[in-house]
Amino acid sequence: MKTLNELLKKARRKEIVLESADGQRFVLASIQSWEGFEVDEDDDITKNRKLMSHLASRCSGGKRIPLAEVKAQLELS
Repeated sequence: MKTLNELLKKARRKEIVLESADGQRFVLASIQSWEGFEVDEDDDITKNRKLMSHLASRCSGGKRIPLAEVKAQLELS
């Protein structure tokens, strides 16, 4: 079993999925560069330029994993 500090060190580089003995899963991820956005339930988020710009920057480039592969890894149907 890894110590918490070892897991945190690893999570600095890449997100980690932890699974408990009863099968419940958790994600351990660094949020150092996390950015939050205020959104009310009545807001049209497509008009939030800062949020839309952020989302556009997140989806461009990078490795993509097909949903079917993610479901297979998580043993979901």
